[in-house]
Order: sequence, then structure tokens, then C-alpha cells
Amino acid sequence: MIRIRFTSVDFARVRFAPRPAPLAELNAALMTMCRPDGELLFGRWRQRVLRSLPLAVGPLRDLVPAERAPHFIDVFSDTLREGLDTVRASRPELVRSEIERVYATHASPAPLWIRDLHRGDAAAWHVLRRAQHAAFETVVRPVWTLVQDLHHAEFTRHALAVAEHGIGAALAGLVPGTRLHEDVWEVEGPERDIVLDGRGVLLLPTFHWTGHPLVSDLPDHPVVVTFPAGPGLPLVPTGPGDADDALSGVLGRTRVDILLRLADEHTTSELARRLGVSNATISAHTTALRGAGLITTVRAGRAVLHRRTAMGSLLVRRRTGTPTGNG
Repeated sequence: MIRIRFTSVDFARVRFAPRPAPLAELNAALMTMCRPDGELLFGRWRQRVLRSLPLAVGPLRDLVPAERAPHFIDVFSDTLREGLDTVRASRPELVRSEIERVYATHASPAPLWIRDLHRGDAAAWHVLRRAQHAAFETVVRPVWTLVQDLHHAEFTRHALAVAEHGIGAALAGLVPGTRLHEDVWEVEGPERDIVLDGRGVLLLPTFHWTGHPLVSDLPDHPVVVTFPAGPGLPLVPTGPGDADDALSGVLGRTRVDILLRLADEHTTSELARRLGVSNATISAHTTALRGAGLITTVRAGRAVLHRRTAMGSLLVRRRTGTPTGNG
């Protein structure tokens, strides 16, 4: 659990980011791409992204050798250029200490360009800027308009929560698992204790991350809490009428059809008959959907009954506009 300790001044300095942060969204997307879990929901997206990444992105793997990113790439500027410039303006002592930290337990030595970055070489900084820019253009740019729209909706939701219930209730209800006990805000995550001491908090939703909130605590800066606020699926560019295709591109057409049917209970045989496929095919798909928490399965005598979970219904509503019932 992360415990963030407020003063009265800090409660007055809680801000919600007015616009999404391009590099923060990129970092969240790359973290999701490298996670070993969530294969059903994110597997196809990961494969597609990995195939599309240009060679210029490769140095980012050197910068994060063991799933521990250096803190100097945690920047929250609301334009890409400003974000890249902020990374470049990082204090040399921070860059050196963070490179040393992420490589401290790594078996292999740092590549030459990382060692050049450690000593402040201009060419190495150019390599990093080009890698971040290429990664953003490939991974995030195609869905950036959607990210902006989702951020605006989340900003509005938060503003209404604060207006109706106050900042304390808004913090406590930000994401599941957060609690506010007097002046201590508890956020799900690795054990940490953070004292704000007047620095305040910046709340930043991300739409490429589904894990626990990510907390950035840099000296002399507001603490930034990046929290998952998306639909729980990879974002894909869509046009009018393409939302259903977007969900199909993630789960597959047959699995989407199964989810649509399972607003009401169906047996394996009923699903097979309605969708025109074999019982074995339905069993394979329901096993995958059940493993992802999208359906439940119970045995009733010799029959097996499947039904959509709340998470499965949420995905269907958010990505296809389909009501929870079959109609």
C-alpha cells in the first residue's frame, strides 16, 4: 500500500491534469506491452504493436533493462515537444543516479550509448529523443484523439465528483482500492510512505494501463498519481460504426458474439447452435473468456451454464454500445 500524507495546504493543491500527457501515456502503453499477463485482452494488440515498432525505438529497451524505468523519463508535460524537452533538461546528477539504479542489479553491462548518456553526451541524448518520438508516433499517435476525448470525459467526471461530494470523497473514490483516512490517502501499490509537505498532488488518468496507480515522487515537484481510467481494453483507432470491430479486433469475432449472447445464461450446446460452431469451439472460447474474468461457468446437472460477468458487460457496453440485455 502507498500512503500519501497530506497537510491542509496539500488538500488545496490537488489538481486534475487538464490535458493528457503524451510521454506519460506512452510510458503506460509500453508498460502494458511488456506485462506478461492479460494475454486474452492485450495479446493481439501487443503483437501488432511489436510488429510495427521501427528500429529507432530499440534504445528504449536498453533504458529499461529490467522493468525498472529511470525516473527522469517520468514527465507530465501536455505536449510531446515540451515533454521531450523536459527529459533533455533533466539534471545530470539525476540522470546518472537513475541509470546507475536501473543497472545496479542487471547482469549485463550498460550498452555504449547508455554509458554515453550517463556522461551527458549530446549524441546519446539525440538517440533517446528519436526513440521516444518514434515510439509515440507508432504506439500512441494513432489513438491520440481518442485519448484526448476520454481524458476530457474523465476530467468532467472528477470535477462533478468534487463539486458534489468534496475533494476527500473524490480522492477516496478515484479508483477501487483507494481510501482516505483523515490526512492519509492510501493507494494500492508497492509499500511506500510519501510526505507531501505542501507539494500537492497532480491526478492524471491513463488509458493504456489497467494495473495499480503509478506514483511519481520527485523532489520539489508535486506527487503525480497516474491512475487507470480507460475501458480496460487496448485503444484502437476507429471511425463511425467501427466500435464493434474494435472489440472484435481484441477478442475475436466469435468471443464477442459469445459475450453478446451471455447477458442471459446459455449452455455450451445452445451457444454452439446459435453461433453455428461446434461444442468444442465454444468450450475453447469460454475457457479463455472465463480465465480473463469476463464470464462465469457453473454446472447444472449434465449441462454447463455460462453467463457474462460485470466486467464482461462493461466491455460490451463501452466498446459496442450494446445494452446489457439481449433485447
